Amino acid sequence: MSSGNYIVCASQRSGSTLLVESLAQTGVAGRPEEYFQYYASSSQAPQPREWFSGVTDPEILDLLDPLDRGTVDTRDARQWRSDILAAGQTGNGVWGGKLMWNQTPLLISRTHVATGSLRTAIRTLFDGQDPVFVHVYRNDVVAQAVSMWRAVQTRVWRDAGHATDAEDGAVYHAGGIAHLAGILAAQERAWRDWFAAEEIEPLDIEFVELVKDPTKATARVLEAIGQDPALAPPPPLKPQSNARSKEWAARYRDDATRNGYPQ
Repeated sequence: MSSGNYIVCASQRSGSTLLVESLAQTGVAGRPEEYFQYYASSSQAPQPREWFSGVTDPEILDLLDPLDRGTVDTRDARQWRSDILAAGQTGNGVWGGKLMWNQTPLLISRTHVATGSLRTAIRTLFDGQDPVFVHVYRNDVVAQAVSMWRAVQTRVWRDAGHATDAEDGAVYHAGGIAHLAGILAAQERAWRDWFAAEEIEPLDIEFVELVKDPTKATARVLEAIGQDPALAPPPPLKPQSNARSKEWAARYRDDATRNGYPQ
């Protein structure tokens, strides 16, 4: 496989979807999707209520869809790896994918790495080689958590182009946002600790930089994986943040100050 393989390392609502969809549009940067999010027990990504494991507040849980059992994924490690590599690769041999920190145990489990080492699990995918690590992060964890709280309620993870602020059905709840803020902050700390422990210097892209100029951010990744930066396209997605998101973020900061919530 090409040495231009890469993994976008991120947490939810960090802007990573904007980046990977821009990269996918180039036709030379793999087909980067969230291949490692699916539980073998259900063949599904974490469902809304699974983000709130241990939460007992009915006001929060009643805002979230009930669990769907799904179907068991019976593929063995070899078939799973083969399918992942085929799905994420373009004709020039470049493979691209996206990995959230909460998905790392799934990746380790599916690759059957007995040591429990994430680095080894990743190298197992690429015949012992490291991919390029692209670190996408969002400094404003409050805005990130607000965005995710809306998404887990509506199950809309990108701009759909048809729902207005008032129609998306999401309801403000400071406790729900606080729970997610804690998770997202912990994921980002885990990525930074792992990069430091493994002595990896990733290509860092912060959310504000990404949203301000998605084409430039995409060009940086293309250059890092040995592809032509001039192929970076105009942004394929609109940011989902809007007036309602800003209003909720401000409201949450007030609630967080009073109640000691993460921010």
